[in-house]
Amino acid sequence: MSTYFENKVVAITGGSDGIGKALVDSLIKLGAKVATCGRNQDKLYDLQVKHSGRPLHTLVADVSNLNDCKNFINSTISTFGGIDILINNAGISMRALLKDAELDVFKKVMDINYHGMVYCTKLALHSIVERKGTIVGVSSIAGYRGLPGRSGYSASKFAVNGWLEAVRTELLDDGVNVMWVCPGFTSSNIRNAALNNKGQMHGESPMDEGAMMSSEVCAAHILKAIEKRKRTLVLTFTGMRTVFMNKFFPSWTDKLTKKFFFKNGELVR
Repeated sequence: MSTYFENKVVAITGGSDGIGKALVDSLIKLGAKVATCGRNQDKLYDLQVKHSGRPLHTLVADVSNLNDCKNFINSTISTFGGIDILINNAGISMRALLKDAELDVFKKVMDINYHGMVYCTKLALHSIVERKGTIVGVSSIAGYRGLPGRSGYSASKFAVNGWLEAVRTELLDDGVNVMWVCPGFTSSNIRNAALNNKGQMHGESPMDEGAMMSSEVCAAHILKAIEKRKRTLVLTFTGMRTVFMNKFFPSWTDKLTKKFFFKNGELVR
């Protein structure tokens, strides 16, 4: 077993569910000092109980709020002395057609998925540069290919990919690795928590969650890519195929994407 993460300080946003929680669990086992935040106090408490006696710092925080991000990053540095790896994982999705969606939905998705990442990265940057560490953004295939019914989500993930690419270039000579991860459809709570056209949680998933990559497998791929200091990670065969098809056959991909998400003119996924 690799000792790469042993005693490294890893800060993970959105660690109370899905991929974030799987990352927390895995990193604790690998000997890392882990800090995570989320909006659900009960779930964070359950994490603390599960990993009692281990180096785990948790804080209730909404990453769309700058002061919450300050509290999370500053308390992590105060607790563990610095940050080696920042994994910007917190995110929210949406499922609504543009014609039906209220404008506030788009703002809320962008504030969490994009601005939350910018806030945490900016606040942790000095420590990460000092330690020649790693910045990770958990993005999506929707950051390469816009998905119908998820236009606000796609926009936020395109922003994530572009911003991290720019930051990566800025930090090339500083020994810091910047990486964005694009999972395909992964079994997690993100679709249940996706916002509807009114900005409320759907509470159900239109997808077959059991047929998807598990959060645990996804987390293992992410950790391996961090250790190898990769630039990008695109997961699942469907995800890689979608990125390839959209790059070289965009008009055809438009039609295939519409066929996948719509049935008889109705959004079904």
